[in-house]
Amino acid sequence: MELRQLLYTLKIAEEKNFSRAADKLHIAQPSLSQQLSKLEQELGVKLFQRNTSTVELTYAGSSFIEHAQKIMDAVAQLRQEMDDISQLRAGRVVVGSMPITGSHLLPYVLPAFKEAYPDIEITLLEDTSLNLEKLTAGGGTDLSLLSLPLQEPTLAYEPIGEEIIDLAVPSNHRLASTEEARTGVKLEQLRDEPFIVLKKGQGFRKLTVDLCRSAGFEPNVVFESNNIETVQSLVAAGMGITLVPRFIARAKRSELIPAYLPLAEPVPSRTLVIAYRKGRYLSKAAEVFIETFKATMEQRNCAL
Repeated sequence: MELRQLLYTLKIAEEKNFSRAADKLHIAQPSLSQQLSKLEQELGVKLFQRNTSTVELTYAGSSFIEHAQKIMDAVAQLRQEMDDISQLRAGRVVVGSMPITGSHLLPYVLPAFKEAYPDIEITLLEDTSLNLEKLTAGGGTDLSLLSLPLQEPTLAYEPIGEEIIDLAVPSNHRLASTEEARTGVKLEQLRDEPFIVLKKGQGFRKLTVDLCRSAGFEPNVVFESNNIETVQSLVAAGMGITLVPRFIARAKRSELIPAYLPLAEPVPSRTLVIAYRKGRYLSKAAEVFIETFKATMEQRNCAL
């Protein structure tokens, strides 16, 4: 059994098609089929059920893929550890980030990291929090900037700070001129308000809904968006209200600025974290990225 056979089998299982798998592996399809046949003959089992258009894993194939993935992960980690031991200055860290949160934090972190470690390459992947969790759990990123709670049980994390949640309302909203605008609005007061929220799959949408439910009501969602900037603009235009992380709420980037009001005690917040797969070896480059992230946030005191 060879490592390349494990790699080939994993790619076939991922693509569910020999032709696509061969293209991704940059080998001829007959060579791919030949290597799989040799492996199946050696093992004495069929790993895939073939038909005219797709291939599906057999029971033995499912078990094989599970163990093959662990072996390939271990090989990758071994190589990374050996690179660290050799004290090579070069390195690469794949960082996942929620787009809006990252756009406010990473411009402070990345320049500081690049100045301290100019030879380490950073690759940035932006996606929804749900997709980032899946990517990180599957090894698609080394680290990801996320917020608690995490849905993926195979992830570990290190907290980088707490971010207060504010209420955003139209500037002419009744609450904007009340005493609560200074002392704090109770979540229960928002029971009958129209809410504008992020679409499903984004962590802050879940946090918003959970906070409302903890206050005893289901939010009346009248509009959804993939972008928190769009959400805030719609609020400013008078279409509803929303909850906003304070660090994002601070920046004024358009003419449509809602009024930001504090929420009453206990003031809700979200915990921002750097997440990675449990048991995954963190390279020195990844470790110093986490350290740089924490240090930069402490220096800027970003209301976290």
